[in-house]
Parts: sequence; C-alpha cells; structure tokens
Amino acid sequence: MASNGKARAEGSHCSPQLDPLAALRTPDDPPWDVYLTGTVFLDIVFTGLGSAPVRGTESWARGMGSSPGGVANMATALARLGLRTSLAAAFGDDHYGEYCWDTLEQGEGIDLSLARTVPGWHSPVTVSMAYDDERTMVSHGHEPPPEEPAPDCPPRARGAVASLTPGRGAPWIAQAARKGARIFGDVGWDDTGAWDLAALTDLRHCEAFLPNAEEAMRYTRTDCPRAAAHALTEHVPVAVVTLGAEGAYAVDRRTGETASVPAIEVEALDPTGAGDVFVAGFVTGSLAGWPLADRLAFGGLTAALSVQEFGGSLSAPGWTEVAAWWRRVQCAEGQDPSALRRYEFLAELVSGELVRPWPLRRAVPTIGFRRSA
Repeated sequence: MASNGKARAEGSHCSPQLDPLAALRTPDDPPWDVYLTGTVFLDIVFTGLGSAPVRGTESWARGMGSSPGGVANMATALARLGLRTSLAAAFGDDHYGEYCWDTLEQGEGIDLSLARTVPGWHSPVTVSMAYDDERTMVSHGHEPPPEEPAPDCPPRARGAVASLTPGRGAPWIAQAARKGARIFGDVGWDDTGAWDLAALTDLRHCEAFLPNAEEAMRYTRTDCPRAAAHALTEHVPVAVVTLGAEGAYAVDRRTGETASVPAIEVEALDPTGAGDVFVAGFVTGSLAGWPLADRLAFGGLTAALSVQEFGGSLSAPGWTEVAAWWRRVQCAEGQDPSALRRYEFLAELVSGELVRPWPLRRAVPTIGFRRSA
C-alpha cells in the first residue's frame, strides 16, 4: 500500500542535476537503479556537546536537528547522487511518520510505492549526541508491524543494498539477485559475539561486502584490515573495508585489483550516517562502471562531505556539493598534486554547469505542526 491519503508536502520531485548512469541507460532498463528495504527512524541529533552527558547533570547542546534516519540515510544518499531509488518501509501514522514520508517522497524523489503507513504504530525514534568525533545514541520503538513491507517481491533494479544479519536470511535478497540485481551487503555489530561468516547466509548473493575494519578482522580472525579484505574475497567477489580516519581498502577477486584511498581531512560536525553515505557513493560508482579506486575515493569523498552537516539522511551531499568541493581543492594553496590526481575522474563528471533543481534539505531544528489537509 503506497499511501494512507494524508496530506503530503507541497511541490513535486525534480530530476537530479546529474545522472551518473546516463551513458548506460537503455529502453530495456529495470525501472529502478537501487532497491532498499528496512526501518525508517526519526533521528534527533544534538551537536556541539563539550563531552558525553554525565549522570545526574544537565547538558546543553549548541546545535540540534531532526531528519529521517535508519534505512532513510542510505536511500537519501543514493537519490541525491542521481540514482532512481525505490524504498520499501513501514511508516507510523503519527507526526513523525508523516514528516519522514514527506521528506523522502516529496523532498528527495524516492519512490515509496512499496512503502505503507501502519495505523496505530509509533514511529521509531533515535536521539544521537555528537561530541569529540564520537556519538552516543538512545533509541525507542515499539514492536515492528507484523507484516514486513514487500519482503517477497522486490522490483527489478540494477542493484540493491542489503543489511546482513547473522543467523537470519532475507528471502528478498536471493529473489533480487535472481532478477539480475547486483547486491551490495553491509553489516552491523554482531551482538551474538560469534562473528561467523557462515551465519551471514545471504553473503553468497552479494557482489560486494562493505564492513568496517573491526568487523572485517573479527569475521576473518585476522589482525590486519588489509589481510581481512583479502580473506573476505574467498566469500564475496569484492571486499571493501573502511578504515575510519585512514580511509578505505578494497580488493576485487575477479580482476585482481586492489585499491587504497586515504581519508579526506575535514572538520566533522556530526558523523551520523557517514557509513551509509560511503556505501551510497561506492554503489553509485559501481553501477556506473568506474574503476575500483575511483569508487573507493568517491565513497570517501561523499562521506567526508556528509559529516560537515547535521543529521544522517539530510547531510548527504548532492552533485552540486561534489562539484563545489572539486573546484575549491584545485584552487587551494599547497595541494599535493598526487592527491588531486586521485580525484581527476570528477573533472568530466562535473564539467558542465550544475543547476540544483531545489535546495538540498538539511536537518530541521524541530518537527513542525501537522499541516491541514
């Protein structure tokens, strides 16, 4: 069910100002570039805290923002990079759910035809506190709806991003792969403590697997992120290991390529959703057919740009921000020529005039009142 008949945000979605897959498109293409499913949270983010909250005291934050979170982080990042994005998710029928739906559908142009509003269900909420390049989160949510949104009928898409859960497979992943989708798998912390790759049953359907360094080393029983990446290619064709401030490292078993790209130094305001934005950048480059090192560099760049804004989903950059960064670093004094060459692939992509069709939404300071129908 696509809608519950509530009033939605005014305005309509404009096409993104740059289509990274334009040269590849044909009349026989699938309707979507990327498909996702998962839980949408309302994220409330506090920034500018001097330290972690101390028990029994009151802390004041210098900044606050609200935005859709959870799977919305990834969906928004993909859509802002010009990919036709379909999201299947459940939304609460409260103010929070309406705000998240409007922001994603009307504001970002994400297809929600497979999403649904669940009467009487409270939207999940996460409060994130950012300080000293770290974050602490508190979440609240009720039991999820008994019927998951469209888990058995993923649409045809070029690719899909799947969050892998130890010991629990998702039937839609295999179905999407059979329909020709390229599956990009990410993973969270293994609360079971087993760190058993065999428990990630859907990994066999993935083209690429993108854990962070700690996760990769635990799953492979190695003590080096690069060794872990090579070990992971015994289970998946492409392994990408993110290294935090040290960048990322990737191995492609099919071509024998390896790539190592350092992180871009920025002043981080809020790291919420940066990992999702990195994956979105890597997926965009993969679907566009870029070399492995370019995909890795682009993922790192989009993640670096995102941490300079509030919130998860609405901190994701669009092509205008990418182009502005590329122009700025070329003019900056003292730039390392070899570092500039690493991002020369952007020159052709952003060579034309990029006119942003609407200002990118950023996290808002509070949730507004319900609009009248």
